[in-house]
Amino acid sequence: MEQIDLLLTGIGCLYTPEGNGPRYGEEMGRIQEIANAAVAIDKGKIVLVGHKDEVMAALAGAAIRETIDVGGRIVTPGLVDPHTHLVHGGSREHELAMKRSGVPYLDILAKGGGILSTVKSTRQWSEQELYDKAYRSLNEMLLQGVTTIEAKSGYGLNLETELKQLRVSRRLHDTHPVDIASTFMGAHAVPEEYKGRTEEFVAVIIEEMLPAIAAEGLAEFCDIFCEEGVFDVEQSRVILMEGRHHGLIPKIHADEIVALGGSELAQEVGAISAEHLVMTTDQGLASLAAGKVVPVLLPGTTFNLGLSQHARARDMIDKFRLPVALSTDYNPGSCPTESIQLIIMLASLNLKMQPEEILTACTLNAAAAIGRAADIGSIEVGKRADLTIFDAPNLAYLPYHFGINHTFGVIKNGMQVVWNRALTAQA
Repeated sequence: MEQIDLLLTGIGCLYTPEGNGPRYGEEMGRIQEIANAAVAIDKGKIVLVGHKDEVMAALAGAAIRETIDVGGRIVTPGLVDPHTHLVHGGSREHELAMKRSGVPYLDILAKGGGILSTVKSTRQWSEQELYDKAYRSLNEMLLQGVTTIEAKSGYGLNLETELKQLRVSRRLHDTHPVDIASTFMGAHAVPEEYKGRTEEFVAVIIEEMLPAIAAEGLAEFCDIFCEEGVFDVEQSRVILMEGRHHGLIPKIHADEIVALGGSELAQEVGAISAEHLVMTTDQGLASLAAGKVVPVLLPGTTFNLGLSQHARARDMIDKFRLPVALSTDYNPGSCPTESIQLIIMLASLNLKMQPEEILTACTLNAAAAIGRAADIGSIEVGKRADLTIFDAPNLAYLPYHFGINHTFGVIKNGMQVVWNRALTAQA
């Protein structure tokens, strides 16, 4: 090796899952730990990783353009947030009193609140306004250690605004350090103008929205809110299969409020992920396992809604050997937070997940939920150099010491984009 762009040294301990695909069941708890580690990076890729002495021996005689000492801090893969509703207008703090009074979400939706309230704002906002708001949220995510996210549309519910949301996501991907995988979710709710005419709206999605979005190449995935009072299993099947016809990989919001059969449908349509899964039955979990579907759990949502029941993470891992992923579900209603580190704490507290499992769920398995596990999600030779540096003595300290941001630095594509808890000029 003649030269490298960047050498990270002074790593107290490096923690990473391993592999180019999701880790199943008990495999989630098996991570590599390297004390006194170093990582060599060139052209945005990891070229060496290991104990400092081994890496330095392999670099003997090589030209090193830049060396960064991380000061004994711990290093993990860059975190991945595989379920967000990033691009939207407005906020919904005015619904807080109703929620705290116990009004169910579906009742708020039926009164024109919830998703429909955000739809009204998103339709009114300009593309630039949406871009500026989402850019600020991406900055918050990056400062939390997140280097890649998924972003769903679904606050337009008409062709014009769905296109606007997805174009903003594409522009953000091109201009912000955080990478974005885009998902079309026109079937997020039935808009007020189609109230009582859900089948007609399904036809609009199939005949107008999907062809236009596919023609512009604006999305990689197609998602749907398969839920009682929103879209039933058959409507969800039709939309997801039509999305497949247009080259969009299925995802599904399933079994969040009622076990409607969304998990079983995820297996049937070949979904890459099923998300929420608070009410999923044993049959549903068995279907996810049979279909090798990644379950994306959103403990921040159940926490914020004050629910006593949580997704059955321990059964998913121990009994069904599923490759659990975690995400913020950042959105303006049920989970208005960009804090992946809050999710790390809630996964420990309410989902009873161990620190090693949580790391895998926030990195390699989260990357698998958006089809990127071969490129990101672990610190291994050949993968993209996305790394997060935490000001913590060990991995367990992250869920243990909650309520603060532990991120000290972030390396994105081999470039220092966060340092000393602040965005750098390169960001």
